[in-house]
Amino acid sequence: MNQLKKIALFFGGCSTEYKVSLQSAYSVIKSIPADLYHLILIGIDKETGEWFLYEGDIEEIPTGRWRMQPECMPAAPSMDRRIHGLSYFSKTGPKTLSLDAALPILHGKNGEDGTLQGVLHLMNVPVIGCDLLSSALCMDKFLAHKIAAAEGIKTAECVLLKKDFSVSEAKVHAAKLGFPLFVKPLRSGSSFGITKVQKESELIPAIEQAFLHDSTVMLEEMIAGFEVGCAVLGTENLLTGEIDEIQLSEGFFNYTEKYTLKTSQIHVPARISSDQARQIKETACRIYRLLGCSYFARVDMFLTPEGDIYFNEVNTIPGFTSHSRYPNMLKAAGLSFEEIIGRLLDEEFGNETV
Repeated sequence: MNQLKKIALFFGGCSTEYKVSLQSAYSVIKSIPADLYHLILIGIDKETGEWFLYEGDIEEIPTGRWRMQPECMPAAPSMDRRIHGLSYFSKTGPKTLSLDAALPILHGKNGEDGTLQGVLHLMNVPVIGCDLLSSALCMDKFLAHKIAAAEGIKTAECVLLKKDFSVSEAKVHAAKLGFPLFVKPLRSGSSFGITKVQKESELIPAIEQAFLHDSTVMLEEMIAGFEVGCAVLGTENLLTGEIDEIQLSEGFFNYTEKYTLKTSQIHVPARISSDQARQIKETACRIYRLLGCSYFARVDMFLTPEGDIYFNEVNTIPGFTSHSRYPNMLKAAGLSFEEIIGRLLDEEFGNETV
């Protein structure tokens, strides 16, 4: 057997989705075979953004107590491309650690938006996941929509607002889009800062709330219908999971609903015809390639009562807990959680570990 491949798995991060990352990372860590890969855990502090090489008990990761453990050593990216790895500070002094690849399991800003991917590129460390450009494009909902629309894929109408926006102009834009509509931070995940606005009096408070999460806000037309998702795995040859369907009883699929399902249900497979499922999978793969995605991503769309498919967004690092949508869609297609992780790593290393 060849020498074990060294993979840096990143978790945590300066993001409102910090806790979700801890849960996802824990599930992935447990599913990577120790006889094939040497896993190097890099935790990122939520408040300071500091990197730490973590060699403690993985059970402390989902609890958030990993940061307080003595097996937590300060680390930093090495810009020496010959090292293609990290510098860290052990009890015996500074050391370097070369890496074969990095697997970011981070959600939202400062992890899923291309920033970490750019640092890893400067380090000369391959990323198992979407690269800098595709990560940034997919995080920017407006640009992603414009690129998709330019290729003939249906998208909701939307308008951007900056912090110096005119209240009167915002109201004019909203009236043209029609109520209800959505107000969204341009670059955010897990539906943080998103409001479904039913009438004009709710508009400005919703915009102000969205600006707490980003410097740019998007007003978006509401598409009648329901949300469907498609898990895509691969780079050259793509594998799709079964389509899932979000059934809402009220409101929209916000952060609380995504992680508690208090008033909503997720159906896998979706309650749609086989022809509609085929069209959604084809559209998802088309969007995935169009935005330069690689390794894995979840493509979210809307299906209208008329059968039209509208692009919503791409999650380049979707939730990876055992109950998350992405693995459950692939599970419905016949892949276990461990097989999903195995195929993902095979995308990078092929038969090198055999």
